[in-house]
Amino acid sequence: MKSLTINASQRESVGKKATKALRNAGQVPCVIYGGDTIVHFAAPEIAFKNLVYTPDVHTVVIALDNGTKINAILQDIQFHPVTDKILHIDFVQIFDDKPITMEIPFKTTGNSRGVRAGGVLRFNLRRIKVKGLATDLPDIIEGDITELRIGNKLYVTDVASDKFTILHPDNTVICQVKTSRNAVADDADEEEDAPAAEAPAAEA
Repeated sequence: MKSLTINASQRESVGKKATKALRNAGQVPCVIYGGDTIVHFAAPEIAFKNLVYTPDVHTVVIALDNGTKINAILQDIQFHPVTDKILHIDFVQIFDDKPITMEIPFKTTGNSRGVRAGGVLRFNLRRIKVKGLATDLPDIIEGDITELRIGNKLYVTDVASDKFTILHPDNTVICQVKTSRNAVADDADEEEDAPAAEAPAAEA
């Protein structure tokens, strides 16, 4: 999985007054949980652009001004209800030997037979929740839909991997090919074009 580095300053003062001053200066107050101690830090809002405003998922290296580097993942983010400015971000520290839980984007591959016949591909999941070591988690989970006909479904079990555990029930549907007006019309046209069956000859 890709990793981003965020250069930050560790915070000593964490009260409301100090937090407000940080935001007024264009800084985002942040917290890292999961380690031996809770770490408070701040960084310019622009530093989080490639982490927050993207469909991709990343691990993060928080590079503090005291030389400390902490591997983490984003857990929660708060936005201003009017301006959408980032108000606060929570991170969780990650370790090489401890599994983490993340939602990984899903992407289809192939061209569904059902879609080619006029069906429509509908998604139930755009992200799949998984658990595994950070080094084993992919940037994207892919699923081949080539053989999906109208009415067929792709389940989470179809994209299972030995490298991570999928945290959805086995019967969870990722996507499915549903019928459409075009598909129904095509079926009707085929029936109209088919030769009519001859009526049985009347008995003498």
